[in-house]
Parts: sequence; C-alpha cells; structure tokens
Amino acid sequence: MLRGAALRVTRPRVAVLGAVFAHPHADTDSIIGAARRDLPEVSHQTVYDALRALTSAGLVRRIQPSGSVARYESRVGDNHHHVVCRSCGAIADVDCAVGDAPCLTASDDRGYAVDEAEVTYWGLCPDCSAARSPDRL
Repeated sequence: MLRGAALRVTRPRVAVLGAVFAHPHADTDSIIGAARRDLPEVSHQTVYDALRALTSAGLVRRIQPSGSVARYESRVGDNHHHVVCRSCGAIADVDCAVGDAPCLTASDDRGYAVDEAEVTYWGLCPDCSAARSPDRL
C-alpha cells in the first residue's frame, strides 16, 4: 500500500498503518499505543508524521466529529458517513445517505464541483440506549 501511494516503506509507517486498520476510528493516543506494541521505540512525533503522510496519500482518513479529537480510519475511497454515540463517543460507519436526495446532491452547490459529502448522525449506541431504558433503571 505504501509503495502504491509513492511513500517510502518505513517501520513506523507500517506500524501506524497497521494500528489504524486494527482500530477503526481510533484517536491519536490509541494509535500511538497500538503502534508501540509493534514498535516500542516509536515517538509521538513520528506517529503524528506518519498519520499526516498516510492521510495526505489517501491511505487513511481523518475525521473529527464535533466536540471530539481527531480520529483515523482505513475505510477510504467511498463516501460513507458516521454515527456517533452522544453518551460514550462510540463511532460506527454508515453507508451513503439514502432517500429523496442522493448524498452528493446539494440543494444549492453555489457553483462548487462537489465530490464528497460529510454527514454525521448523532444518537445513542445500542449499549448506551439499553442502559437508559426504563426497565433497567
């Protein structure tokens, strides 16, 4: 993947890329921890640099739901969205919005050539929803 994106293959990049694939929607601290399991000497700065290079090359995607730290995922190349739990912060992928208006059709694109739409759905994940149900109180 790295060579295909014209990036040099380095142990830190391989460790960071592996961490992102193993931990979808992980924040930087989680990626650092996962990368250090494979490469204990990797520094914070090296992980940040690798994430920046991987994101710029299109190998990973950076998302940042409102009120959250940046998160990274390996699902790239499609126009999927996310659902975020208001209680625990869990994030899951959601395929493109459906309904009367396709997700890439803006009501007024103001002349922009739209190539991506970002939608974030907010609510409670199944675990948090179950924990708040009246029969569990």
